[in-house]
Amino acid sequence: MERSTCFKIGYVAKTHGLKGEVTIMYTDVANLESVKSVFIEVRNDLVPYFIEHVSSRKDKAFIKFEDVNTLEAATMLKGSSIYLDKSQRPKLKRGEFYDDEVIDFTVEDEDLGLLGAVKEVAQSGPNRLLSLDYLGKEVLIPINGPFILSINKTKKKIIVLLPDGFLDL
Repeated sequence: MERSTCFKIGYVAKTHGLKGEVTIMYTDVANLESVKSVFIEVRNDLVPYFIEHVSSRKDKAFIKFEDVNTLEAATMLKGSSIYLDKSQRPKLKRGEFYDDEVIDFTVEDEDLGLLGAVKEVAQSGPNRLLSLDYLGKEVLIPINGPFILSINKTKKKIIVLLPDGFLDL
């Protein structure tokens, strides 16, 4: 499976019990109870693992994968990242987006015009920030706030209205 067609939902935190179950920490993006398989990163490759059963609690789940039947086999998965195919992501409300969706979107300020393209969506504590290069320096624009006016996924464009002096910091 190509990594570009998947998104990371969490990682295997530890083993659970003696019969091959694992505890995973995951984002609330995925409803694992309806998922039949996931991809686990093994030596830089994404390998499919089929789910026998799962029970979820808040940000963690206890999963039993097919053919992982011993504590030793489960231990081999510890620390591995877990991915889902992007087609399994839930639809978001209008104006919301997944972090990887806006990479390379152009960012325009309503007053200043073109600022640059989104390099990444950075996480700073509970805040998500658009990261872009503007005149040779990195600019971080908060997503949670009044700065973003619109996001057009079709045109791959984000319109912002930054306060006076924001780009001078």
